[in-house]
Amino acid sequence: MKLLVTGAWNGATSELNKLLELGHSVTFMQNEVDALPCKYEEVEGVICNGLFLSHDIKKFTSLKYIQLTSAGFDRVDMNYVLDNGIKIFNARGVYSIPMAEFSISGVLSLYKGMKFFTFNQQKRAWVKNRGALELYGKTVCIVGAGNVGTECAKRFKAFGCKVVGVDLYPRVDANYEEILPLSLLDNALKVADVVVLTLPLTDETKHMMNEERFSKMKDGSVLVNIARGAVIEENALINALDNKLLGAVLDVFEVEPLSENSPLWQKENAIITPHNSFVGDGNVERLNKVIFDNLGEVSE
Repeated sequence: MKLLVTGAWNGATSELNKLLELGHSVTFMQNEVDALPCKYEEVEGVICNGLFLSHDIKKFTSLKYIQLTSAGFDRVDMNYVLDNGIKIFNARGVYSIPMAEFSISGVLSLYKGMKFFTFNQQKRAWVKNRGALELYGKTVCIVGAGNVGTECAKRFKAFGCKVVGVDLYPRVDANYEEILPLSLLDNALKVADVVVLTLPLTDETKHMMNEERFSKMKDGSVLVNIARGAVIEENALINALDNKLLGAVLDVFEVEPLSENSPLWQKENAIITPHNSFVGDGNVERLNKVIFDNLGEVSE
């Protein structure tokens, strides 16, 4: 297969010889926004992330295989992919572990008041925080019970939490007390101490967390967003941080990077990170395995 590989695959340069040994011809481009180093019509397969944001997928007239290095499909015209019988794979399971660990660390940071201690350490001030909370016994609602959500569920359960899932496709799963259909999200929000968003961005989920939904959340609850920024209506979130939530752990935003003028930067009860929750030292090994497993499936 004639493959176009981009720098979105962090381990690409060390794996190119393996692709050649498997009988593929490979063209490499580091930056996906650059001009294509080959003819569009020559490319039969791509390993990329946001390549089709800069290059019209319709120009790849011989395309039959796409391997994404991201978990989401929202950067690809999926209607075109399905209509043209192109096989597409995401990085399913690659980033689930670091994202789950990030969720736990963010909630614990808010519960234990780590910003308070960091501030006082800088001042060399010996001040106790008598308001620290326990994660044990809390109810955690995970919206999106896929790979990422389930890795989150395992870890919150290990802390003694009651974990409830909400998903478009409910199922029985030992990692959750129960998994509710998306139509019952409001019921779950009313009882959850922690809400973790891990679901994909679709027309149905865009701005799903709006003013009405925030009003249904428990006073003093925590919101974690490791899904996509546009799942949340930002102005509603800002209002909720002032009036409803104990805090929020926010790794993704509708517009990235987050504007320097965004009020979110100033919220003491918000933890802001630059779309970094997926980073982990095991990612390269997991992604390499996913890529070669899927490539083998296509090549059979």
